[in-house]
Amino acid sequence: MDDNQPRTITPDDLPEVITHYLNAHRAHDTATAITAFTSDATVIDDGNTYEGAEAIKEWLGRSATEFTYTIHLTNAQQTDATRYIATHHLEGNFPGGTIDLRYQFALRDSLIERLVIEP
Repeated sequence: MDDNQPRTITPDDLPEVITHYLNAHRAHDTATAITAFTSDATVIDDGNTYEGAEAIKEWLGRSATEFTYTIHLTNAQQTDATRYIATHHLEGNFPGGTIDLRYQFALRDSLIERLVIEP
């Protein structure tokens, strides 16, 4: 396996912390979702960077209420021992109405250290 080539895995093979975060985020459970991140984690979403637990908590709360949408996990990949990609299909009342987003996770000590969300 080439170190830089993601390989497809089943959603069940995603690390527990990623599944924990995705389920909490889908349920708009910010208090649970934030526990999946390291205290110094970084999230990049929609061109904005959120650093540290407080900024990520605010982002989680805002993203849960800004739009109404459904989200379905459509693909999962593992890039290396600590990096995973979970692709989601979203439909809702946001501009454009549908989009496929890649949630790119980097883990440290069984927690999410970095999350980049982009098409």
